[in-house]
Amino acid sequence: MADPESLFDLTGRVACVTGASSGLGRRAAIALAAAGAKVVGVARRAEALESLCAEIGASCASVAADITDRAGTAQLVSDLSAPFGAPDIIVHAAGLNTRQPADDVTAEDWDQTLAVNLSAPFFLSQALVPSMKEKGWGRIVNFASLQTTRAFPGGIAYGATKAGVGQLTRAMAEAWSPDGINANAIGPGFFPTELTQAVFDDPERAARNAGQTCIGRNGRMQDMDGPLLFLCSDASSYVTGQVLMVDGGFTAK
Repeated sequence: MADPESLFDLTGRVACVTGASSGLGRRAAIALAAAGAKVVGVARRAEALESLCAEIGASCASVAADITDRAGTAQLVSDLSAPFGAPDIIVHAAGLNTRQPADDVTAEDWDQTLAVNLSAPFFLSQALVPSMKEKGWGRIVNFASLQTTRAFPGGIAYGATKAGVGQLTRAMAEAWSPDGINANAIGPGFFPTELTQAVFDDPERAARNAGQTCIGRNGRMQDMDGPLLFLCSDASSYVTGQVLMVDGGFTAK
């Protein structure tokens, strides 16, 4: 029987986290590094990434890039593999939510939301899979949402992409898990991040959301650590194609 502590030990692993400049992406990078992984943060804001690496230390590197630039995917993979080697783990935490009513969504808004939330996770994963196959081990963690299964006001573009993430995750598992690459998704409830700032700036709305959970409160950043480490480690060796809702029971009610 494996030592329970070693199941979550990421020593010797290399993890890439998109959207690592803020919010749950930044938290993911910190948690993975604390578990022993070498971490490469990817986002557009170089200064925020530098701040992240200053906090984590020598086990962190960063690449400032636009993950939606499909023509630049090969260069991005080369750049993020340079500091510590090709990643064993990819966490797709970058996200875009325009919060627009259906009648106001433009083609540009729709395409950009799709590019960030759905296309980038697929094409970046596809580019990283060959090196994972060589090792016979890999972890892909997508970010789903409450809107993977629920319709929210002003969320038609975002919700459509997050529903897509659910199926993308299952399809990735079907395609790549025979090679030792497990693909799963985390579905956060309401956490205090840049994406949800409008929600938390409204105390009444935040309290209403908390009241819709089984636990009775909104998420705290540390609530994400355990589920993330589970899906990124040997602890989840027989778990793939799943969406794990980390929402305090919001979707259970």
